[in-house]
Amino acid sequence: MSSLSSSFVQIKYDDLRFYENCGGGSFGSVYRAHWISQDKEVAVKKLLKIETEAEILSSLSHKNIIQFYGAVLEAPNYGIVTEYAGGGSLYDYLSSKQSEEMDMEQIMTWAMEIAKGMHYLHSEAPIKVIHRDLKSRNVVLTTDKVLKICDFGASKFQSHTTHMTVVGTFPWMAPEVIQSLPVSETCDTYSYGVVLWEMLTREVPFKGFEGLQVAWLVVEKQERLTIPTSCPPSFADLMRKCWQADPKERPVFKQVLGTLETMSKDSRLPDQCNSFLHNKDQWRCEIDATLERLRRLERDLSTKEKELEERERRLRLWEQRLMERSNVPPVTTITSDSFFRSQSQESNSSKLSCLIRTLSNGERAGDGGLGGFQSIMRGFSSGLGEADGDGGIDVAWGEREKERGTDALINGGIHSGLKDDSDPSS
Repeated sequence: MSSLSSSFVQIKYDDLRFYENCGGGSFGSVYRAHWISQDKEVAVKKLLKIETEAEILSSLSHKNIIQFYGAVLEAPNYGIVTEYAGGGSLYDYLSSKQSEEMDMEQIMTWAMEIAKGMHYLHSEAPIKVIHRDLKSRNVVLTTDKVLKICDFGASKFQSHTTHMTVVGTFPWMAPEVIQSLPVSETCDTYSYGVVLWEMLTREVPFKGFEGLQVAWLVVEKQERLTIPTSCPPSFADLMRKCWQADPKERPVFKQVLGTLETMSKDSRLPDQCNSFLHNKDQWRCEIDATLERLRRLERDLSTKEKELEERERRLRLWEQRLMERSNVPPVTTITSDSFFRSQSQESNSSKLSCLIRTLSNGERAGDGGLGGFQSIMRGFSSGLGEADGDGGIDVAWGEREKERGTDALINGGIHSGLKDDSDPSS
């Protein structure tokens, strides 16, 4: 800890008087406290250990980045001490009745403040920092309503594009972060677009969906948050650019600031924006309709997965029964008809084995689970279908097989001991 303590002020644990819990940050809970020796109200994030967050914060200085005061390094009472933002989080503000008074000027001011803070992190700080967890809960308001970016627990120093583990919160996370792929600073641009959407709609992104459901929708189905048709075109265009699947196609924050500056000079935008903000009842149904469509999509996927699991179970059972039949002792007499049926049976067994291996190798993961399901069932249908056109899973395959198996065994001079349990529907 000596190397850490030399890079910032070390604050004694006994020099802090703790009050209420202000919420949870990355990897720790945040409390309002009083720094006794400095007679200052502060926020203290309690941690299990001090890692990169203190080092990152100690190197930053910007009016839209939370101010770092020091750290507590006394085990087990580790913590980070920062300025206290009395206005709470942006998320809480947007959820309050007070947010109904927001106008275009307020949104534009806050959009600029967040973008300036992020531009500083990416381009002006002593070393480039990727936040990786930018969201409305990690943006706080001072008592005079200035926004500051906080909670750098998921952040990383970056001198080049690098590979990072999954961190952050799914509704705000870029696709490449969800997939734990190499990332650049534009993963923060994606998250910024979600925060901008929150300010414009005062809605919770992907409300009602679990994290992994959001991940599947964003990555596999290429879904994005609904932008109401009456949203001012300039804001809608900026959000779409932020949400591009290809990180290289997203704007960096210098470009975002330039776009916002141009928008602020558009004399038509205030009326467009204020009309949109004050007529939420007219466009909220568009967001609700999208959420319902996504719920149906998720339910359909869940149903298809269950059907696929059941068919996989039946395929394995059929393969086992076919293998058992292939162990019937050789016969002394065999007709040409039973010979060719036996060959067909072996062929079906081989195809079933191939399908089982395909399932085991994760075929159903393709196309989010639905396309893989359909292709598997098409292959299964063609594998069991006969030349006369009766085939596939919807035919009484077990009845045909029972008749053919009995016929072949009679022709071979063997008393059949097979039972009707060959019916796959059982």
